[in-house]
Amino acid sequence: MVKISKREVKGIITKSNIPGVDYVINPYIGCFHGCIYCYAEFMIRFSGHKGEKWGDFLDIKKFDLSQIKPQKYNHNSILFSSVTDPYLSLEKKVENTHQILEKLLGTQAKITILTKSKFVTRDIALFTQFSNIEVGVSISTLDDDFAKLIEPRASSPTSRVLALKEIHNAGIPTYTFISPIFPGVTDFKTIIDATKYFTDRYMFENLNFRPHNTSRILNLISEIYPHLKLLYSELKTDNSYWTHLEAEIIQHCSRENLKYQIAFHHGGFSKS
Repeated sequence: MVKISKREVKGIITKSNIPGVDYVINPYIGCFHGCIYCYAEFMIRFSGHKGEKWGDFLDIKKFDLSQIKPQKYNHNSILFSSVTDPYLSLEKKVENTHQILEKLLGTQAKITILTKSKFVTRDIALFTQFSNIEVGVSISTLDDDFAKLIEPRASSPTSRVLALKEIHNAGIPTYTFISPIFPGVTDFKTIIDATKYFTDRYMFENLNFRPHNTSRILNLISEIYPHLKLLYSELKTDNSYWTHLEAEIIQHCSRENLKYQIAFHHGGFSKS
């Protein structure tokens, strides 16, 4: 059961530390998708929810929408979102993301949406009113059953692919974020084949192990794919898997004439 609260905040658009992104907008604090690999779990210590489990709480940010000045962000880039999903199922009722986008109409900023939710299609009409926008979905696997284990409360990959197609057919630039790549499980070529006719570009990110998610990932792999247990253990000290995979991605995307970006973080395991 997700604990839902409201939280007054002074502002909703914050400067970003992400390379290539000037500002980020996180309409919510927390995320109830419950992804076992989530890197954003570190946000607990900044959220006022210390001692609670990431995925079990969600704060709806309340703020003064009149403070959003579209022209202020001209020629900058804005990402929805970095540590939550802008289209959680609750967004259908609360409309935080929708209201923020409405206030940003007229901006010349580059707007980027990234989500794991099929509900993103609700705002297609709004997306078409921006001069520079792209909408992406994050997909790790096309196996709906495996996705249910690693992303229990996110929309199924099948529904995300359909949402991406619908957005593309509306004339909106799209991208597919193949992330995180689970070694031996994620088949990036199959994902490309399923999306290439309605994807303008691809991004790739490897699975990153952190102290809070390592045991969850290794336990699941040991249970579902025991033959991969050794491979995952070797990733702790040997990142050559990612080097070889990166070369394979480059070769495949070049051969298919695809636009792509690889955002691998070599090392994978935290030094701690």
